[in-house]
Amino acid sequence: MDTQSATGFVTRRDVLKRGFLGTAGLALGGSLVPMPSIGMGTDGGSSSAAKAKAVIQIWMWGGPSHLDAFDPKPDAGYDYCGPLNKPIATNADGIRICELLPLLAQQADKYSIIRSMTHGNNSHETAAYIVQTGHQPDEPDRLVYPCIGAVVSLFKGYDHGYKGLVPPYVVLTQLQGRFSEAGFLGPRYKPFATGGDPNQNLFAVEGIIARGITDEHQRSRRELLHNLDSLGKAMPGNSQFEKFDRCEENAYTLMFGDARKLFDLSQEQSELRDRYGRNKFGQSCLMARRLVEAGVPYVTINYPGWDTHKQHFETMRRKLPEMDAGMATLLQDLADRGLLDSTIVWWSGEFGRGPKVQWEPPWNGGRSHYGKCFCALVAGGGLKGGRIVGASDEKGMEVAERPVHPADLLGTMYSLLGIDPDGPMPNGKGLDLKVMPMPQGTGGRLKEIT
Repeated sequence: MDTQSATGFVTRRDVLKRGFLGTAGLALGGSLVPMPSIGMGTDGGSSSAAKAKAVIQIWMWGGPSHLDAFDPKPDAGYDYCGPLNKPIATNADGIRICELLPLLAQQADKYSIIRSMTHGNNSHETAAYIVQTGHQPDEPDRLVYPCIGAVVSLFKGYDHGYKGLVPPYVVLTQLQGRFSEAGFLGPRYKPFATGGDPNQNLFAVEGIIARGITDEHQRSRRELLHNLDSLGKAMPGNSQFEKFDRCEENAYTLMFGDARKLFDLSQEQSELRDRYGRNKFGQSCLMARRLVEAGVPYVTINYPGWDTHKQHFETMRRKLPEMDAGMATLLQDLADRGLLDSTIVWWSGEFGRGPKVQWEPPWNGGRSHYGKCFCALVAGGGLKGGRIVGASDEKGMEVAERPVHPADLLGTMYSLLGIDPDGPMPNGKGLDLKVMPMPQGTGGRLKEIT
């Protein structure tokens, strides 16, 4: 029976159900609703040799072309490189990248390019799962594994001393949407997606800033909640109600306290914001820097627009300069603030794009999906800069040297974060799982740049 209909009053439970649980859930890091705790040892599988404290993942949603970014092939001919056939030198000896990335060319001493990433899958959903979990979907155990962000949230989050203003795994601004990020770890380890647009005057972060609702209105709602709380007043000291009280306090602290200030980019100098780029991606890069500066261990920038089946080069001329400014400024800003040494920056999509351009209709100069050979870029957090790992062949079709599988790269990042990739992976089923076991037949973890 509806309590309000029967009595004419709104109970504490009704109010909480109808409007408060979203912000409250954020305030408690998603733990308002009871969930099974995943048993862990005192060290949680972590090692003491951590060089990195955080990861900024730049997820190139759709799959970026390796030939038109960090593995140019000017000698392959027009059918492969199209009009982007004049790669430029960088500040690292022997490394050339696309001519539309001049700012990143001046930061090459800070990053390494992996030119031999491979997994062979051309499906968005499956490839995204492989790249972000390091696992194949058809493994014998049939489990859905968590992505690296969820694993970092497990080992570096609330159960291990994290006391940040926002959850330990944040996505700017929309979820990738290709698979369940938390996998078998469950909803507690899903990322907090901010929503909104950091390039707008009001960055309407989900659960913190409500567009169209004034601060005065929010405070009036809280006052109404307290006035209607007849059951709570009648049962002072009740442990369950005290949990809701703490949750409410945390939620309003988020809405009016330091967390709100954290997402307020107007506190940054206008000149710096201009350098990042006055667009959603550029301001997301700046927001990611603010989040890791505040102690958030894992931040994903979900950067769509790279699934260029049609009119690929027109898109590249628009998107690459935007990417160039945001990424280059992020690397320099992190370095200037002493954060790059402790922050891994990881750029990758689910795969690359077909080396041979599809000039014929209906593609009109598009590139297809390509999981056989693609690029990743990594920087900071104990990773060396100014290096190339692996190589593709003369047309970017095949891995020619040192194949790197997603498990190799993820295992390397886990090690740098102080998470033992060969250590036990907690799970609710009591299975004997490892964090990131080394698959047979891969090139191994990236010792050459660590």
